[in-house]
Amino acid sequence: MQFTDARPNFGRIDFEGLPNTRDLGGLPAADGRRVRPGLLLRSGTLYFATTADRRRLIEDYHLRAVVDLRGEDELAEYPDGVESLPGVRYVHADALRGTVAGISQNAEARAQLEAARADDGDPARFMEMVYPHILLGESGIEAYRALLRCVLETTDGSVLWHCHFGRDRCGMGSMLVEAALGVPWEAVEGDYLATNRFNPDPADERTDANLRFIRAAVAAVTREFGGVMGYVHDALGVSDADVAELRGRCLEGAPR
Repeated sequence: MQFTDARPNFGRIDFEGLPNTRDLGGLPAADGRRVRPGLLLRSGTLYFATTADRRRLIEDYHLRAVVDLRGEDELAEYPDGVESLPGVRYVHADALRGTVAGISQNAEARAQLEAARADDGDPARFMEMVYPHILLGESGIEAYRALLRCVLETTDGSVLWHCHFGRDRCGMGSMLVEAALGVPWEAVEGDYLATNRFNPDPADERTDANLRFIRAAVAAVTREFGGVMGYVHDALGVSDADVAELRGRCLEGAPR
């Protein structure tokens, strides 16, 4: 049965310049509770945020931290402009640093990726192969560890994490945060796919959010760590006490 998201417009915030900034608040979570609104925001780059958008992030969402999952070249071209967000901690956590180069050093893996990139009969195949490396690459582990630590360390106000459009690297970060909060898998997948609703570009099978991509990533971490929470615990170093603290702060209502 397909999951129906009860949040208005999948949690999208109606910013002027940011098409895919969404509040995780309202998602179902552990123990029959829901994610508390206004604390956990997923987004694309803040470069396109207007002055009014930035003011809302500070005044309405009490933004305290931004985790930027992009590479140095992206930062140079589209800087977040965090200097216009007073009092906000900025964490640069490049989720793909060196990952493609690392894959390319393996001749067999390089040949498989090149074949997938050129496969017009199955345009989604390339990203399906890339997604596991987002999580399992050394830089990905470091980046998502930094994201989870930042969320844990931000004890008041909100945290926003993003990549360029808020789909792939941001999508994997959102999956990990949601898993730690006990969000049901159908809701995690629904939140991931919702990005396609807010992309102003034409639909593209090669890059649009696709369940094949997220499921390939999950299958990879399941092989390595026994599941997504195994990855959260063992690769990212998030303890049971950390998970309890996160749920205590970010979930509303008493456990059922």
